[in-house]
Amino acid sequence: MCQLLAMNCNTPTDIMFSFTGFALRGGNTDEHKDGWGIAFFEGKGVRHFVDHQAAVDSPIAGLIKSYPIKSKNVIAHIRKATQGVVSLENCHPFVRECWGVYWVFAHNGDLKNFAPVLDAAYHTVGSTDSEWAFCYVMQEMRKHFGDSMPPLAEISRFLRQICSEIAAYGTFNMTLSNGEALFVHCSTNLHYIVRQYPFCEATLSDEDIAIDFAAVTTPQDKVALIATAPLTCNEHWTPFGAGEFKVFVDGDVLAAEAA
Repeated sequence: MCQLLAMNCNTPTDIMFSFTGFALRGGNTDEHKDGWGIAFFEGKGVRHFVDHQAAVDSPIAGLIKSYPIKSKNVIAHIRKATQGVVSLENCHPFVRECWGVYWVFAHNGDLKNFAPVLDAAYHTVGSTDSEWAFCYVMQEMRKHFGDSMPPLAEISRFLRQICSEIAAYGTFNMTLSNGEALFVHCSTNLHYIVRQYPFCEATLSDEDIAIDFAAVTTPQDKVALIATAPLTCNEHWTPFGAGEFKVFVDGDVLAAEAA
């Protein structure tokens, strides 16, 4: 299956260190070589890069590893195709608009016999179950709430319910962000870590690269990272439980009642 990486933080932060290790899993240290993508929120805008080449061979991935794009919310994906051919339109993350803001989505898993009717403004471009699920979520959310964006807690409750509905069709590990919050649902395998003061040194699991975060942060910084498998070998990553849904805002994991 595919692998996911996401970041949510309280101040714009670059993802170069984590993405360097993550990209190696796209055809080097792991078999996810059927494309990759990454999206960065910047204000109301989104920088969106996808490539059907393996991440280890992609010159665009090389740019991301070397250029410090800073963002408070980032979603990345490396693909091992289960549904849909290897092509640019089938690469995650996918982007859609709702209530005048962009929403970015990526999925790891396989949904069997999942084909709800898409009867509103959201339709697929590619041929993946993932994009179909994303369009369905956007469609039903817009139908449920109408023309105005509701408070975060109401969105979170709706997403928690619809993710559980979709997960009944198979594996639905997903990350979704509107630039304000990062919503995460786990079916089988996801982990997270929150880095905050006092910061320590971290070493990548997929390459012998280390960074002392104390040297590149301030005491106020807080960064939450979500990944399919832990990206570092000397930090404690917390596994998600099966069926667990979490919301991250400004690097914090929101309590269930707040989310």
